[in-house]
Amino acid sequence: MTRRCHIIGAPVETGASQPGCLMGPAAFRTAGLPEALRSLGWEVEDRGDVVCQPAKIAQHRNPAVHDLAETIGWTKALSKAAYDAAQESDFPVFLGGDHSLAAGTVHGMARHAAEQGRPLFVLWLDAHPDFHTPDTTTSGHLHGTPVAYFTGEDGFDGFPAVPHPVPAENICMMGLRSVDPAERDGLARTGVELHDMRAIDEHGIAAPLRRFLARVAAANGLLHVSLDVDFLDPSIAPAVGTTVPGGATFREAHLIMEMLHDSGLVCSLDLVELNPFLDERGRTALLMTDLAASLFGRRVLDRKTGTYS
Repeated sequence: MTRRCHIIGAPVETGASQPGCLMGPAAFRTAGLPEALRSLGWEVEDRGDVVCQPAKIAQHRNPAVHDLAETIGWTKALSKAAYDAAQESDFPVFLGGDHSLAAGTVHGMARHAAEQGRPLFVLWLDAHPDFHTPDTTTSGHLHGTPVAYFTGEDGFDGFPAVPHPVPAENICMMGLRSVDPAERDGLARTGVELHDMRAIDEHGIAAPLRRFLARVAAANGLLHVSLDVDFLDPSIAPAVGTTVPGGATFREAHLIMEMLHDSGLVCSLDLVELNPFLDERGRTALLMTDLAASLFGRRVLDRKTGTYS
């Protein structure tokens, strides 16, 4: 049976530090993401871009926080879009947009999982844990807060309630190499599984991912994957406003995607923080598209030569 994939654009940039992410969904489409998934046997429907209505809310008590009303509006709109897409397709893909969009996508997928009577797990592929709250952030950039939000941390006044928080022990973070003190303190009291780049350098990426996937399978869970461009090393993926040296290599990233495909556990995907204004002839958009194709079943031997020249 042909499986159905819904592609949903989320042109969010109000959570980020610099403009440009709103062009991300168009760049993914231009890079051929829908066509790549169709070539792998999927029935793909592009649902267009989500539109948000900013919330009516007072300025936050933390004066650093900016664009709070817009971020709350995006969270509400994307939660509904994610829930609806999960009901109507086998695999929603959300094209970002900055990482604040995950507050909405994971919120909606958690509702879907709860109605299925199954736990939701999250694989967070990012240089940052995004575990600030609006109270703890010093930059005020709300793309640093989604994990704290969907795990049910306090401090998200005005945001949609979180009736189905993702348990911290159901989250695995890989690629960490930039963690603020407040995030470190917050994570220390949770059960989030953390793998920074030093651990990956020492022990490899396959073994910890295999163990996490085994936990998801044992729980009959659904797995949401959130892939940030800055998970990758900036030498291969420059189109992001939060570059941190020492990220995942081309080979490590594709290994993760192929293992995820082999597991059969992934139910939804975020592709976030692509800023085409910072790209070099579309190389980051093409790489992220290629990674998504690997998650959907493209093998190494199927890959064309010369894509990144």
